[in-house]
Amino acid sequence: MNISKGFLVAGSLYLLVGIGMGSYMGGSGDHTLAPVHAHINLLGFTLMSVFGLAYRVIPGLAEGWMPVAHFWLHQLGSLALLIALFLMMSGRVAEAAIGPAFPVMEGAILLGALLWAVNLWFRLR
Repeated sequence: MNISKGFLVAGSLYLLVGIGMGSYMGGSGDHTLAPVHAHINLLGFTLMSVFGLAYRVIPGLAEGWMPVAHFWLHQLGSLALLIALFLMMSGRVAEAAIGPAFPVMEGAILLGALLWAVNLWFRLR
């Protein structure tokens, strides 16, 4: 698996979704989903682009099991979190019903970030 390419492609898709959502909010004047828009741009486009570029330019960073685990934890955690946040912020699902799932999704993202940091620290020594 090409980790760099995976992160960069996913990041570009989140960029398009974020721009589309931002355009809709700007045109409609309804900014209810601004937190979702911000999370799409930060967790999706920005972080995935940074990860993708770093995996491309730092020798050895993409080797081993940690980059693969990082990729999938970030992908699954981010997608689930963004969908859940959209459902909650749009009023489609009550916060009481979906709220308990947020720590699981955030935990996946955090675990992926921990793997990223450990891998990075070992490779930069």
